[in-house]
Amino acid sequence: MGLNDPQWGNKNSGGPPDLDELLRKFNKKIAGLFGGRGGSGNQGGGAGAPQNFGIGIGLIVIVIVLIWLASGFYIVDASQRGIVLRFGKYADTTLPGPRWHMPYPIESVEVVSLSQVRTVEIGYRDNVKNKMLKESLMLTSDENIVDIQFAVQYFLKDPKEYLFNNRNPDENVRQAAETAIREIVGKNTMDFVLYEGRGPVEAETTKLIQDILDRYKTGILVSKVTLLNTQPPEQVQAAFDDAVKAGQDKERQKNEGQAYANDVVPRAKGAAARLKEESEGYRQRVVANAEGDVSRFKQVLVEYEKAPTVTRERMYIDMMQQVLTSSSKVMVDQKAGNNLLYLPLDKLMQIAAQPLPDATAAANVDQPAVTPMQPTDAAGSPRVRDSLRGRDREVR
Repeated sequence: MGLNDPQWGNKNSGGPPDLDELLRKFNKKIAGLFGGRGGSGNQGGGAGAPQNFGIGIGLIVIVIVLIWLASGFYIVDASQRGIVLRFGKYADTTLPGPRWHMPYPIESVEVVSLSQVRTVEIGYRDNVKNKMLKESLMLTSDENIVDIQFAVQYFLKDPKEYLFNNRNPDENVRQAAETAIREIVGKNTMDFVLYEGRGPVEAETTKLIQDILDRYKTGILVSKVTLLNTQPPEQVQAAFDDAVKAGQDKERQKNEGQAYANDVVPRAKGAAARLKEESEGYRQRVVANAEGDVSRFKQVLVEYEKAPTVTRERMYIDMMQQVLTSSSKVMVDQKAGNNLLYLPLDKLMQIAAQPLPDATAAANVDQPAVTPMQPTDAAGSPRVRDSLRGRDREVR
């Protein structure tokens, strides 16, 4: 609209819009929606304005009430529970699904997750290097100090107890965990806590924390206790490392000694068993030889009783044959009347070429070697035996 418009001054001279006029127009529109008749030109317009105004206010109130009632709808997930509070007091626990409660300020709902795993750190914060010495230093039963950092994981088992019996749940869990771990560590030695006892310490601490929390009805269920760092204090770490190395050397030497024993003892047992078997065999051999000698003696005794002279001569000949077999001398029977000797030079040379045994050589180191000579007419020859048998027959 231009400034030279003749209607410009009339339309813009009124200043800000009239609130009564705007309200009157709004009432007319509301009345038109409900079938009423509006308009400033009607005769009943002045009397119907308050009535239309009341209808509009009622409609607004109804809309506000509907919105207020709709604010009471809420949804609970499968892993959650809803705690309904009526004027701040516990009223009900709702299960998963779409739910409705009286809107604020009559009732309110606290939705609590049961599957969410919460973690509390004891002895450190955010990182094991950020130590909290007031929480981590503990005394063992053998009066040694250990530095322990661990974490406790928990979730909720009763949302009502969790909301109404806890002012600071994480702090409650931390204090209960610190109390439990100090009791468990105080009942065990330092070596047990640092090495072989990590698993038992975690299990016993979990059980004791749960007992403490159940005693106070916190509605918390401890799922796991994890020992992250277990060591002696930093001031004595070097001395403790030396003690650990000494213990490891001790175990190593024990293992080496045990390995040596496992190697030597079986061999000694085997040697003992072998000697025992050899002695048993020697005993059996000696007994058998003795029994054989006894049996042979009995047989000779029987023959001797039958013919004492013949048996005595036979025994003498056999003994002389055994003795003269290893002798280097030549025996000549003069009674046979044969002065011709036959010397087997080839066999004598073979016997002379053979080396003497070590014992014989040591005994006869300064003695000249003697070549054995055994003629065919010696006492052991067949001809001599025949002549001896003939003489025996003649004597009989």
